[in-house]
Amino acid sequence: MDIRPLTETYAVSPQIQPEDIQAIADAGYAMVICNRPDGEIPPELAAETLRPLVEAAGMGFVVNPVVGGALTTENVEAQRAAMDGTERKVLAYCASGNRSSIVWALAMAGRLPTDALIEAGAAYGYQIGQFRELIEGLAQKAE
Repeated sequence: MDIRPLTETYAVSPQIQPEDIQAIADAGYAMVICNRPDGEIPPELAAETLRPLVEAAGMGFVVNPVVGGALTTENVEAQRAAMDGTERKVLAYCASGNRSSIVWALAMAGRLPTDALIEAGAAYGYQIGQFRELIEGLAQKAE
């Protein structure tokens, strides 16, 4: 398991495994967001297979599949709602953590400075910088 914190309350990771779930709970995460579409993974890692394991460990579980190259406004709104739905730490996962970092940055537009959002992802090699104009546009709408 490779948890990559972007802030004190939000982290991303590559695909989680069933054996990772208790360690995620023990690390203080209250919410797990699945940003990986089931079509990319084997059935034993499907969201609805992992959901009961995550919930049994005492965490919430939200399915918000982000299709590479097809990120939607609904994805951004669902990510924001899931993050806002808990006062404790959130872990979001996809194949590498990149999509989870991008949808987070878009959901946080206007809440954190654009440079801070980009730098948080860049620390792990995530390409949030290419979304600068979109982040700034969303931040202006949020004002």
